[in-house]
Amino acid sequence: MGTITRSFANNITTSGVLLPASLNNNSIANVTAYNASVSTGGMVLLSSQKASNSASISFTTGIDSTYKEYQFWFIDVHPRTDQTSFSFNMSTDAGSNYNVTKTSTAFEAYHKEDGTASAISYSTGNDLAQSTGFQLLSSNVGNGADESLSGTLTLFNPSSTTYVKHFIHVGNDYNSGDYSVNYNIAGYGNTTSAINAVQFKFASGNMDGTILMYGIV
Repeated sequence: MGTITRSFANNITTSGVLLPASLNNNSIANVTAYNASVSTGGMVLLSSQKASNSASISFTTGIDSTYKEYQFWFIDVHPRTDQTSFSFNMSTDAGSNYNVTKTSTAFEAYHKEDGTASAISYSTGNDLAQSTGFQLLSSNVGNGADESLSGTLTLFNPSSTTYVKHFIHVGNDYNSGDYSVNYNIAGYGNTTSAINAVQFKFASGNMDGTILMYGIV
């Protein structure tokens, strides 16, 4: 034991820092698994759905108490109808109804393709005040062949039966008027019931594109 202790001590500086030389194939670099009690962090892909001229995309399984945070990633979501709004809602009954009461805020920054207009402002009319309607995530998205939106929606602790359900969206779209529009929208579902389903859709028409759901460890 004394030899092992001396060997370990020789690899520590006077400041208590472990020397790089002590990390080799017989030590940390040789670890192939962690004890189940050790959290290594990261994202777990739970579901991937691809819309092809679809009216909506719904996630009705996999949202439970396993994770405290869920992220939805939108990859080139494209509307079949021009100048329409992308939105989402939550459900407490596994998708039978998407009508959770929500309060939110909405900001946007835009820049026209030809450089003639740009601004950042609060998006009056795109927020909700105790409304069960769908929450806008992006508006006036174009349906041109190269037009789409991408972004993320984070939903926090959806299975809580104590707290409201906070959400944050950050995204960008190719607006029908040839604008790049960045949206920052946040709010909460004002319910202490567990959220167990989420739906995404455009205000009118069908859509194409991919939405991924991750659980955050």
